[in-house]
Amino acid sequence: MLSETLNKYFGNWKLETSVVTERFLICALVLLPRSEVTKLLNHTGLFMPIQKDDVTGKLKPLISTYYFSTGVTLMAANLLTSPQIWVDKSNLSKTKVMEQEINLETLGTGEVLLKIDSFGFSANNITYALLGDKMGYWGFFQAQSGWGIVPVWGFATVLKSNVAGIASGERVFGYLPMASHWVICADKISPTGFFDKHPLRKSISPVYDNYLRCAQDPGYDASKEAVQMNIRPLFMTSFVLDDFVAEHIDSTVQSIVLTSASSKTAYGSAHLLLKHKAARGLTYSVIGLTSSANKTFTEQLGCYDQVLCYDELQQLDVQQGTWILDFAGNKNVLLKLQADYADNLQRMIFIGATDVQAQANKAEGQLVGEVFFAPAQVKKRIQQWGQQKFAEQYAQAWQSFLQLVENNVDEVEYCGVNAIQAIYQQALAGKLSNQNINVIKF
Repeated sequence: MLSETLNKYFGNWKLETSVVTERFLICALVLLPRSEVTKLLNHTGLFMPIQKDDVTGKLKPLISTYYFSTGVTLMAANLLTSPQIWVDKSNLSKTKVMEQEINLETLGTGEVLLKIDSFGFSANNITYALLGDKMGYWGFFQAQSGWGIVPVWGFATVLKSNVAGIASGERVFGYLPMASHWVICADKISPTGFFDKHPLRKSISPVYDNYLRCAQDPGYDASKEAVQMNIRPLFMTSFVLDDFVAEHIDSTVQSIVLTSASSKTAYGSAHLLLKHKAARGLTYSVIGLTSSANKTFTEQLGCYDQVLCYDELQQLDVQQGTWILDFAGNKNVLLKLQADYADNLQRMIFIGATDVQAQANKAEGQLVGEVFFAPAQVKKRIQQWGQQKFAEQYAQAWQSFLQLVENNVDEVEYCGVNAIQAIYQQALAGKLSNQNINVIKF
């Protein structure tokens, strides 16, 4: 009824169907007869602050923003409003919803408008925020000074394209902002994907700028989108971390200890370390450290030789040559491990910072370790192996991990700006369940 009414009076309206539970914004300047307004109000729940126009006698809106609660976004005269979630860089617990108007008629040459369909969210995204300035993650999607947009991995549909070779309606997978729509500048277009070279995008690695065409992606499975957007990007870090360990480890290492063992990147790494141990001719033990609440889940994964809680560190054999792979960023724990292992600690590698609370209460002391930057290892191996071999090796590793993931996680969906902000706050407080994979939609 809504579409028919608008087409009757204007003829240039388009309806874009969305699966939402929150009220969506409608950007328009609508002049409708009173009878039609009444019908719409009764039939759809459309809310419009209106007043009578003295000249035409028709009802007109007081403002150009309306709310519609039936899961439809209206676009009038090629204008749409995109909600975005912004985070205060100085206080990560503070968020706000900002609305960006996008005019499809002024989309520039080489630009592509993406409609963000869904994305995953986990402790990894909190790492992006915590290390936003230090590692450059705030640079990908620009906001006003002092504010940032947390990057996510997900699926998007090309809503409009001013680029030859990229068609409207095409589906892609890649690094996206917490927003309903985003404009990119497409570059390096190939049958398998393209890159974003937008001048405002301050990238730290091409790995994050690549958008894969779902139709040409051998790893894409429409029935497994939730797993792909939540775990596949994290597993890339697991894959190249395992490769890095294999490159540098030797037989003197008798244990590899992983903190935040229940996190997806950690147990992806543990899965590969355990799987490849015999083939490498090594005998190290893969040991996971986790909270007491996550111990049972972590043990059930079957990725570790041993799982300990943080209050069970005394059970570690500190006389063994050991590597520590840190995904938590808890300096207190790391200082204790460093002191306990002393000269037997051969290497400490910092990968993530899932323990948000620990970042605000860091102990005094100097940690001796190194930061692992996954894109650097990806680039190195692609140069050495070639893109095809790298993709094949990764695909094999991913398939071996996929079944384990599917047997141990549950899919949970969140829709709308309020739900998105709520799950962000849960993640920031460290209260996300590692057993869930979260599907987020605007």
